[in-house]
Amino acid sequence: MNLYNVLVKPVLSEKSNAARENGGKYTFEVALKSTKEDVQRAVEKIYGVKVVGVQTMVTRGKIRRRGVHLSLDSKSKKAVVTLTAGAKLPLFEDQ
Repeated sequence: MNLYNVLVKPVLSEKSNAARENGGKYTFEVALKSTKEDVQRAVEKIYGVKVVGVQTMVTRGKIRRRGVHLSLDSKSKKAVVTLTAGAKLPLFEDQ
């Protein structure tokens, strides 16, 4: 898998911001077919930092209702990347 297609977008929420500030953990939405090794290689190559660990999770799609019609959102995959002590990603620190 192409490394630039692995990382879809960063996840910016209260929980991910707290994890980033306290433990040096960064959260990304990643491609469904990507593996932990793909995510690690992509972060190391794109941002030039050393990754200690990667945790992934697949979230199922939510059921949406519009009147009598039901639809299902597509599922997605998130990855929580732990960096070495003192390392930071400039993408998150500019905000």
